[in-house]
Amino acid sequence: MTVRVIIAEDQAMVLGALAALLEVAGDVHVVAQARNGKEALQLTLQHKPDILLTDIEMPEMSGLEVAAELKKRGVGSRVIILTTFARPGYLRRALEAGASGYLLKDSPAAALADSVRRVHAGCRAIDPELAAEAWTEDDPLTDRERQVLRLAAEGSSTSDIARSLHLSEGTVRNYLSEAISKLGAANRVDAARIARSKGWL
Repeated sequence: MTVRVIIAEDQAMVLGALAALLEVAGDVHVVAQARNGKEALQLTLQHKPDILLTDIEMPEMSGLEVAAELKKRGVGSRVIILTTFARPGYLRRALEAGASGYLLKDSPAAALADSVRRVHAGCRAIDPELAAEAWTEDDPLTDRERQVLRLAAEGSSTSDIARSLHLSEGTVRNYLSEAISKLGAANRVDAARIARSKGWL
């Protein structure tokens, strides 16, 4: 049985290498390739592959956002996150978004096709070391705090964030203050650094 896969990766060279690697497996067929999250979502809705293999950080939508949207829409395609981020917080968020696999890009090449087969068979494929660490520390941020902090980390001002998220500036300041307090940070930049290092941002 051939496993139909879509790959989402914003770096062209990595995308091509992953596609070639999977096609060599013989029982895996790459039906489409996406360079950003929105394209990944559209192609998955269009082709309904068995597996979407996606990076986390991509333009337009993150891999986690794509996974959550597919879960919300009840799409049967299973999601495997393939990333450089060896952070337990990301793994937890990926599982909560409905992902069935979480692999690191420095995993052995043979492990990739094997993981695709396992997830296609209804199993999970998760980096074992990360799986052990994933439940040691809870993410204290709410989704809205995370959103506001992410925009702040990108250099957006309070008024920019307020406009972008359709909130008042006072509400944005409250969210930032809460996030800074929860993380024991000195300021918004420090809070974003801490959250990112834990995989919460």
